[in-house]
Amino acid sequence: MSRLSSWGSPRGVAAVLGFAVSLAVTAASAQEPGKPQGNAPAGADDTTPLPVPLDLIRAQPGGVTADQAGARAAQTSWSARASMENLRGAAARVDEAWAGFLPRLSAVGKYTRLSNFTPPNVFNIPGNLVIAPSGPAGLVAEGAPLVSAPAAFSFPFFVLDNWLLQATLSIPISDYFLRVDQNYTAATNSQDAARWDVVTARAGSEANGRIAYYTWLNARGAVIVAVQALNDQKTHLKDARNQFAVGNASKADVLRAETAMASAELTLERAKNLADLSEKQLRVAMHAADTEAMVPGENLDSPVPSVQGNLKQMTLEALSSRPEVRSADANAAAAEEQAKAARAARYPTLSAFGDGILGNPNPRYIPPSNVFNTTWDVGAQITWSPNDYVVAGGNMRDLDSRVAAIVANKNITRDNIEVEVTQMLQAVHEADFSIESSTRELASAEEAYRVQRELFNNGRGTSTTLADAESDLTRARLDLLNSRVAARTARIRLEHALGRDAHPVQ
Repeated sequence: MSRLSSWGSPRGVAAVLGFAVSLAVTAASAQEPGKPQGNAPAGADDTTPLPVPLDLIRAQPGGVTADQAGARAAQTSWSARASMENLRGAAARVDEAWAGFLPRLSAVGKYTRLSNFTPPNVFNIPGNLVIAPSGPAGLVAEGAPLVSAPAAFSFPFFVLDNWLLQATLSIPISDYFLRVDQNYTAATNSQDAARWDVVTARAGSEANGRIAYYTWLNARGAVIVAVQALNDQKTHLKDARNQFAVGNASKADVLRAETAMASAELTLERAKNLADLSEKQLRVAMHAADTEAMVPGENLDSPVPSVQGNLKQMTLEALSSRPEVRSADANAAAAEEQAKAARAARYPTLSAFGDGILGNPNPRYIPPSNVFNTTWDVGAQITWSPNDYVVAGGNMRDLDSRVAAIVANKNITRDNIEVEVTQMLQAVHEADFSIESSTRELASAEEAYRVQRELFNNGRGTSTTLADAESDLTRARLDLLNSRVAARTARIRLEHALGRDAHPVQ
């Protein structure tokens, strides 16, 4: 028996009747479209439009602007703070290197107590010695007779209490030509590099703060678009229920509209969460307290300034203005001077010195006496060690490789800057064109939505085409919002790429 002929048998008739009864039961148990669902109270209307919060992106008196957000982010940036501390350390090393020009002055104060002992007598010879008596002024008179004197006499070799005050002045003559000036120049170049690092950190923080501001406005604008999309879905659901009531729409159209409205509600919730997150990111960038009011101080629909100049001019401007390039130049110059100072270790060192001694007993007085005596000396010395020559060779090669690495990294930075300027300039042109195209797109989507809704309400259009028109309208609203934000952020990135936001640190 074929499948078609089986429906005419008693078993087939029973099956058909059972299927019909099950459909009737299902239809009776299902809630009628257009009525409140779930636990909603009787008489509640879930298609009431929500108020559109246009104030989210509307400029208000005393509100925050992008420039204010960027300036505050630069002032409170932790990375800029760390770079500033590095600058202070570099300045201290400059002072240390300057001290190398000064002659080295050192002083020693010393007291020594010797153990008690009996010093021996010198020339303890038995008998007499024949000596000539001294005449006037301590001179021996010519023809004076010789006299006899005891031979035993002594003088102390040691004084038990020893006091010594010594001052030494050392002048590194050869270092003045081979090391000191090179070290000082290297330190000043390192300070310049650290200063440009501060500029880099502040400029980056300022740009990030301004971008965070427009990201916050973009997220708040997305909330507005999500509310508008939800209202469109509510309107669609209301129209679908009305058309279903007059028989121009199916139950599937109503269910689909309800599903679209639920999806729009979820999208709105996500947009609100994203707006809260972007506001937190802006507060962190500005280091603003949660209790501080955060309202916009500028509108996204205001015109953006035009960009002047061509790509070649902008590239040259960036290469001459970017603080990263200047920092690399200063670091390379510092490493070169350090390499010059390292070469000095291969040569002998010439220095001059002078000592002033006040001692009791003074070691230069013989025999020692328990009195303070003053002496001085000056001299020069030359020193050299073959070990220093070997060590200097390795240090020189290390510093030379460091110079080469810095130059290579600088060239990498220059290449990246050229590409960055090109990308940012293209992004500006693309964003400007996107504003124009998105404006036309929105006007077209609004008209298409109006026509599709009228067709649907007149029974000449389908719910699917109306849903497509609603999606196109929501996308057009987002495209216009994103293009307005992109036009501003692209200009911020272009200014940063050109180094126009780099403000020298004094």
